[in-house]
Amino acid sequence: MSVQVRVPTVLRSYTGGAKEVAAEGSTVGEVFEALDSAHPGLKGRVVDEQGQLRRFVNVYVDNEDVRFADGLATAVADGTQVSIIPSVAGG
Repeated sequence: MSVQVRVPTVLRSYTGGAKEVAAEGSTVGEVFEALDSAHPGLKGRVVDEQGQLRRFVNVYVDNEDVRFADGLATAVADGTQVSIIPSVAGG
């Protein structure tokens, strides 16, 4: 399954500046594995050492936050858009 992954500005150094990249996978976790093969280091900025999404990173499949779905096991269909969105903090 090919999906489009929207990459935030802060992570574009891993994708050669591309704001959107294609990746293969049937789950969000598989998509991040494929991304890491094509763009080494990217997965480590999104997924922690325990294999969970980092606390201050949000991932959406289309418009659904994967934390409220099945996390990294959330299924993705061909043509789905996955968005990586860093949390914004401040006062």
